[in-house]
Amino acid sequence: MEQIQIALKKDGQIIDLQTAEAKNIEGGEPIYYGNSEEALEVLRHSTAHLMAQAIEELFPGTKFFVGPVVEGGFYYDMRINGEFSDKNLKQVEKKMQQIAKKKAPIERYEITKEQALEKFKDDDLKLEVLKRIPDEVVSIYKQGDFEDLCRGPHLPNQGLIKAFKLQKVAGAYLGGDSDREMLTRVYGTAFADKEALKKYLDMLKEAEKRDHRKLGSEMDLWFFDEKVGPGLPIWLPKGATLRANLEKLLFQAHIVREYEPVKGPEILKSDMWKISGHYQNYKENMYFTTIEDDNNAEYGIKPMNCLSHVRIFDHKVRSYKELPLKFFEFGTVHRHEKSGVLHGLLRVREFTQDDAHIFCMPSQIENQVIEVLDFVDKIMKTFGFDYEMEISTKPDKAIGDDEIWEIATTSLRNALNNLGKDYGTDEGGGAFYGPKIDIKITDAIGRKWQCGTIQVDFNLPERFDIHYIDENNEKKRPVMLHRAILGSFERFTAILTEHFAGEFPVFIAPVKAIIVPISENNVEYCKKLQKELLFDDIKTEVYDSNDSLNKRIRNAEKQRVPYVIIVGEEEMTNNSLAIRDRRRKEKYDISRDEFIRKIKEENEVRL
Repeated sequence: MEQIQIALKKDGQIIDLQTAEAKNIEGGEPIYYGNSEEALEVLRHSTAHLMAQAIEELFPGTKFFVGPVVEGGFYYDMRINGEFSDKNLKQVEKKMQQIAKKKAPIERYEITKEQALEKFKDDDLKLEVLKRIPDEVVSIYKQGDFEDLCRGPHLPNQGLIKAFKLQKVAGAYLGGDSDREMLTRVYGTAFADKEALKKYLDMLKEAEKRDHRKLGSEMDLWFFDEKVGPGLPIWLPKGATLRANLEKLLFQAHIVREYEPVKGPEILKSDMWKISGHYQNYKENMYFTTIEDDNNAEYGIKPMNCLSHVRIFDHKVRSYKELPLKFFEFGTVHRHEKSGVLHGLLRVREFTQDDAHIFCMPSQIENQVIEVLDFVDKIMKTFGFDYEMEISTKPDKAIGDDEIWEIATTSLRNALNNLGKDYGTDEGGGAFYGPKIDIKITDAIGRKWQCGTIQVDFNLPERFDIHYIDENNEKKRPVMLHRAILGSFERFTAILTEHFAGEFPVFIAPVKAIIVPISENNVEYCKKLQKELLFDDIKTEVYDSNDSLNKRIRNAEKQRVPYVIIVGEEEMTNNSLAIRDRRRKEKYDISRDEFIRKIKEENEVRL
């Protein structure tokens, strides 16, 4: 099949072939029509415009705001002239197909901003877009009778748009401002072929079944309560047990790797956040309060744990012989997230990080990063995740000089190269205080999730003027590595829930097995077995209600526990257990002692 070039990539930017830049560029990488990340960005951008064109034809007088590409697809915000809901999506799709078959070219042209203001003077939404464009020359894309302000890039013609799906209709405030009008937002997705589209839509259906919000409710793990506040999860007993199992596993893993547990306060004086730079760079994401008996001093509720760890390092004189010094804390933090982006446990306002900070000499950076990457590999393999890594470099909004950033970034690259790890690069995606490695995991149905991070920080040690004493009895500045592997227990628990579809492996399952006595005569035996397992840190439940045996078994299986154990007179006589193994989809009999040994072994995982 002939390759069709649709754009050009240079220095991480995708460039439309119609631009003067693309025609004069040297050394650019061609982007061909297909399902690569870059090609899909171009295809989906053009499909968004095709959707807008179809809606304009079906609902004349509709005004359009913006239609960006987002993860998994695209959306368009608009003021639709008429009633519009999910029921209209099929109608729009049909019109899109009709338009695409005409294979109209997608043409780009440029005018001055002054000309654009005149051209769109009667379109208030276009004028809103123009307010947000700083350039004196703007680009417009035209296809048939439809045209819109857009930077691009786009396909050369609409005939390449073949496989798309409109997914849902939602509301969105103009420019994300809750004080402005509510526009209609239509979401969709597109792929280069129908097979890829079907695979993606099937994945979405499976994801819906695995949604941690749905499973959390069904399995009595956690819930959210508007009376308590949005984005503030409440953990029920089983959910809290699941989380405690994770924490215990991680705590022991840190101790054997010579990390020291520490604990900092939940609030710190704002002066601390000013020294660190968070006050100037991160204030909009923080919560603040004042304390009257401290001369009305302002305090910031911590959005991260690093400042306390800096103070712990600096509370006494440190020798180079102590380095690397590794502190870890399962620290609860609070960040102000807009209510519109809150999403179950994946995006909350209160969460607990598996946070650690390593204070070391510059010469120790590479080895420490390698050790962290080995730790990452162990955890990901234990939970059955494939993963990839990406280096994020200096952003526009940053502190520290270029030389410091270069040293830090080189150390991260060297660590990855020494381990032979493949990695990508996110230019300008680093934290404001240092470059980082992001860890992205792939779950059981192929979705990618951002989890852990490793960040090199030369800036906080300098801002807080911390030192260690070297072998010549001179003061030296340590390097600080910020490190979280799970990211947060909330987010990782949500990902695990969806990865395993609620069927957690024994070593983290909140309930390892449900024991179902066949009759009242078997209840006492079952409770003795329950207590014996509990001494080995194996939590089980006994279903001895007045419901029928079949109903109790069905209810037990709905809880997605690894094992359902049936106990009757025969099992008591033979000292055996009738097992329903959910993961292996098998039923079998096993001796009582053999099963206890088996479940104890499965529960004793080490990271």
